[in-house]
Amino acid sequence: MRVAIGLGSNLGDRVGHLRLGLEAVAAHVEGLRVSRVYETGPRYYEPQGLFLNACCVGWTRLTPRQMLSELQDAERRSGRRRGGPRFGPRELDLDLLLYGSLTLESDQLVLPHPRLRERAFVLVPLAEIAADWEVPATPGHAAATVADLAAAVTPADVKRTEIDL
Repeated sequence: MRVAIGLGSNLGDRVGHLRLGLEAVAAHVEGLRVSRVYETGPRYYEPQGLFLNACCVGWTRLTPRQMLSELQDAERRSGRRRGGPRFGPRELDLDLLLYGSLTLESDQLVLPHPRLRERAFVLVPLAEIAADWEVPATPGHAAATVADLAAAVTPADVKRTEIDL
């Protein structure tokens, strides 16, 4: 199944954490394509440092729940501990954004990612590598391509860097 994953870090060696996250993803995702890295201001919770964000897409044999478990394991290995402020600073944040055209809502996982449509720091890098991917309709939202969603958000604080993963 085709998957899209968001990567973010705003603590410690941000580039190193993103690279570790990408290595963890690559162990379970084939044909990996990776966006450029962007620096973005924090959302939802301040004060905290600037984030580095990127996205990747590829193909996996894992189920959505298996993929989520692998992503959470990689976060823990990077030093992330749950229990801090929601949307607070973190060494590594890996979000399962899209899993094919699947829609899913459970206590553990919501697909597409529930805040995907409002996040320029995800949509801008995702549009680089998967502009034509159709994000499925969800309650209150029609289906739309990643490119259309990216065009609808304001990327004011999303700045492309010269960093390659």
